[in-house]
Amino acid sequence: MIWNKKPDLKKINEWCKNTAVDHNGIEITEATDDSLTGTMPVDHRTVQPQRRLHGGVSCVLSESLASIAANMVLDQSKYVAFGISIEANHLRPAIEGSAVRGITKPIHLGKTIQVWDTNIYDDRNRLVCSSKLTLAVVKTRSE
Repeated sequence: MIWNKKPDLKKINEWCKNTAVDHNGIEITEATDDSLTGTMPVDHRTVQPQRRLHGGVSCVLSESLASIAANMVLDQSKYVAFGISIEANHLRPAIEGSAVRGITKPIHLGKTIQVWDTNIYDDRNRLVCSSKLTLAVVKTRSE
């Protein structure tokens, strides 16, 4: 298991209230020994004018899942991870009225850099977006 503490989905979702995660309807739904999964509706908050999932919002889902997971690996009293680069390939549209599911897994868990791979699937389990997020791991500030 990669997590610093056993993931508590209820606490994770509460932690995300009043953030971009909450605004886009993202819900963390599963944590395995080495992955984190979340869902997001394809609705008025997440589509572009053609009523298909907005590519930028796919990046929001990808970065949200990977950032949450990256920080769950760390001792958050000492360290925090921030996204510094995201790369995404948008492979097929997801249509308004459906939902998507993202699964993130680590590629590299270093002391100063983490890299996470996230795949987003439509409600027919077809790959919609594949992305990679690089995060910087820094010491928390004591203020």
